[in-house]
Amino acid sequence: MDDSKKRKTDDSSGREPMDNKKKKQWQMPKKNFFSAPQIEPGDAGIWVTCDMHMEGLCTVELKDFFNECAKSFYGDSSMNETLTESDGKNASEDIEAEINQEIKGMQDSREKALFVPVKLEIPCVLFFKTREPVEPVSFVQRVCEEAMNKEARKTTRFVRRLTPATRMGKASYKNLEEIATAILAPVFHTGDAMAQKFAIRTTIRNNHAMQRDDIIKRVADLVGGPHTVDLKNYDRLILVDVYRNVLGMSVIGPSYEKLKRFNLAEIYHASGEWSEH
Repeated sequence: MDDSKKRKTDDSSGREPMDNKKKKQWQMPKKNFFSAPQIEPGDAGIWVTCDMHMEGLCTVELKDFFNECAKSFYGDSSMNETLTESDGKNASEDIEAEINQEIKGMQDSREKALFVPVKLEIPCVLFFKTREPVEPVSFVQRVCEEAMNKEARKTTRFVRRLTPATRMGKASYKNLEEIATAILAPVFHTGDAMAQKFAIRTTIRNNHAMQRDDIIKRVADLVGGPHTVDLKNYDRLILVDVYRNVLGMSVIGPSYEKLKRFNLAEIYHASGEWSEH
């Protein structure tokens, strides 16, 4: 009998070819248990610009800096970001169960953290998600005020500008109007709201779907009367930041220019605190 026919007969005897066996070998589950934090609709947070190529070091220093500020502003009771370690009394011998327990601990820690960094893959730009009691606008303003008044010494090296975002969403005109409606109402549309002068400033990076003039017009229309536009002597400044497919908005007071547009590096420089400690 021909050897090739014999081999074919052997292969069809019920034994699986080697290739098939390899395909059935155990593989790492595709689900990413350690998925990085993402910006979700409705989130609040703080945009940060930093020195070129210093995104990683800036993230590390800001986590410590923000937490120290929060401890000073809100007290020790607000600081629940520390991961609670298990005492090991009920440790499972099952490896998968132990991994799941560790993952749950990491997720719980992330949910309790006041500041969670989100990797953006945008040069010189960072984002920190925040949770209560941190309110991004008042938090950033107080940080900058204390730096300007020399109430806090300089402990950051790579941070440039801090920009609060009261509410986040996917970058689209539909979401812009939804976010603006929610953000503007408490400021401009309460029953006893007096006429105010306002200005709108936009930052757009890595996004070609939304245009500056369209954003300004839509937001201005939503502010409406009796409020009027005043680009220099405004009572309220509306900040709209678009980075790639993410949009954030906030409304701040008239001290924005005095506080160097929340550029922490410039504040330290002007106050004589530029030298590193």
